[in-house]
Amino acid sequence: MAQATSTLLDNLPVTKRNVKAVSSNGMPPTDTPDWIWEVDHPYLHGVFAPIKTEMTADRLELVAGEIPNDLCGAYFRNGPNQAHKPANLYHYYDGDGMLHAIYFRDGQAWYASKWVHTMAFDKEAEAGKAIWPGMAGPFDFSLPGSPIKDNSNTDVIFYNGKLLSLWYQAGVPYEIDPYTLETRGAENFGGKLRHTLSAHSKTDPRTGELIFFDYGNKPPYMTYGVASPTGELKHEVAIDLPGPRLPHDLGMTPNYTILHDLPFFQDEKIFQETKKRRLRFHHDVPARFGVIPRYGKSEDVRWFEAEPCYILHIVNCWEEGDWVVMDGCRQTDPSSYQRDPENGPLASMIAQRHRVHVLYRWRFNLKTGEVREHALDELNTEFPRVNPNYIGLKSRYSFNQFLPLVDQTPGSVTGHCQTFDGLVKHDTETGNHQRWDYGEGHYGNEAPFAPRKGATADDPEDDGYVVTFVTDTETWKTECHVFDARNIGDGPIAKVAIPQRIPSGFHCAWVRGEDLGWA
Repeated sequence: MAQATSTLLDNLPVTKRNVKAVSSNGMPPTDTPDWIWEVDHPYLHGVFAPIKTEMTADRLELVAGEIPNDLCGAYFRNGPNQAHKPANLYHYYDGDGMLHAIYFRDGQAWYASKWVHTMAFDKEAEAGKAIWPGMAGPFDFSLPGSPIKDNSNTDVIFYNGKLLSLWYQAGVPYEIDPYTLETRGAENFGGKLRHTLSAHSKTDPRTGELIFFDYGNKPPYMTYGVASPTGELKHEVAIDLPGPRLPHDLGMTPNYTILHDLPFFQDEKIFQETKKRRLRFHHDVPARFGVIPRYGKSEDVRWFEAEPCYILHIVNCWEEGDWVVMDGCRQTDPSSYQRDPENGPLASMIAQRHRVHVLYRWRFNLKTGEVREHALDELNTEFPRVNPNYIGLKSRYSFNQFLPLVDQTPGSVTGHCQTFDGLVKHDTETGNHQRWDYGEGHYGNEAPFAPRKGATADDPEDDGYVVTFVTDTETWKTECHVFDARNIGDGPIAKVAIPQRIPSGFHCAWVRGEDLGWA
């Protein structure tokens, strides 16, 4: 088997150059679809390789340590898991959405995984092949729903007693049963939702309201809205933008929402001519941040200009007197990467994942219009998480994933693809950080903060746990690692075996046991 696999790998030069696709004994990941060996793409191999099956499992094996009795709730993670051989040039963001969940209660853990049954997923399952193109295009406007696949693979949030699975391009929000992971259908706020929802729409932990946005290629280029805690559409307004943009996140405080208009967007002429998206960073265009009252109108937006940049993910936002404060992970220039011509048609896509992200703070004065901004750390980290009890309130700690820079040593694959090599706890008050590396050939996932059972915002901010899935590329096994949030640098206090390999993915949610109806 090892020899046969090595022969197959020799026919995949781009994959071999950029990702560890087999273990040291030549074994590939288990439970992968056979067609991946026909596609030379690093994000379809190694730690990214899709799995073929869904699963449920009770009473998971404890590998090390002890699961705390006051760790009560569930960790849900979304991410790409391509079901069929791609219809066009594959992109890491194209895989079909699959949810993985680990549930903790009374010192025990159990697990489930299921695909998100989007309209496109079900139609392709019926056809037995891929139909929709991915984001590399060209877009096909003859297809129902979206001209590229709305795969609902990006984010998962808890709202109104259920999960919502979301797509970063702004798509249909799919309602997911938090106990079974079954897809219940599209969420439309009682039939009143006229637009799509983007990933990183947010639930206010104190009011239960959903703060959302969408964006697209046609006016209005952005829509902002609020839904009630019980699923009613309460507010929706068009946001005036100069043209199509690619906002990825928004900020939220008790009274305001912070919208993004950033100078990294597609070339409209190329899109109209080819139906393909080509992104360009405009160095001479400032980043703009729109502060709007939660139930404000379009004309109520206060726009603040800052140094040009791009932002994928916000850490947290809060209010300090006349100031609105926003912490996030800033990219100085998302297009300043070096393409490796040996990677052929994939050179640009692979190089884009080499971006440097720096923890950063912006301050917007609602009285004077002043903007202040500065870096908080120099480490290359992303996918930030905070204690959910502090969302919208002043916070000190951010729990991020460490992204290694590209290692140019011949034969090294470190940093060539977007892998999470370690967990970092940033202290934004002192500027210090703690770091835990997952280990050689071990890769993590976005790691949510899990407050202790019954904890509130009156309790210490870091008195709780951080959880993540970690995959070993030697054994191709996945574990869930539990950390004491106060002492990340000491390593995990518990390791739980997951009965199937979990491919690297995107975003997650922690849902408290209280919100799941557990006493």
